[in-house]
Amino acid sequence: MDHDRTWLPEMRAALWCTAGLFTVMLLVDLANGTLTPWRTLCWVTVALLLFSVLAPPRVSAGEGWLASRGLVRTHRVHTDLLVVVRREDGTASRLVLRDALGGRVVLDPKVLTANPMLWHRLDRGVRRSRERGLLRCGAAPLQALADRIDGDGALAVFEASGLE
Repeated sequence: MDHDRTWLPEMRAALWCTAGLFTVMLLVDLANGTLTPWRTLCWVTVALLLFSVLAPPRVSAGEGWLASRGLVRTHRVHTDLLVVVRREDGTASRLVLRDALGGRVVLDPKVLTANPMLWHRLDRGVRRSRERGLLRCGAAPLQALADRIDGDGALAVFEASGLE
């Protein structure tokens, strides 16, 4: 089983941002002499809401599956039974994967570019889905992602070998 290598630093950053904002809110209230138990409860609630927004989902993959675990729920798809792969562009780009069993995972494509083993597991499952005739939508976003991952990999090899 492979995990997202960037998850822990992102989770630490979410915790530090939340703790920093909570501390600032408490210190401002304390300096103004307006800190009460109810206001403290309000600031705790704000901090928890901020953390729930900033906390990254933990993406993992195994043979034939990919999962995204959030704070409350885990979403899982069978990569060898994918029927739709689509890219949603907006404030943050997202990749939406749906399988034949109704599973759905939404993830940031940067997770796959930063973790070649996760990409490899997904790519292998996508190939099986195509061979079975299940995956009919999603060639363009997957090809664009594959090109970016291959380009990043080639650039890393050139930089490591001293060729630029």
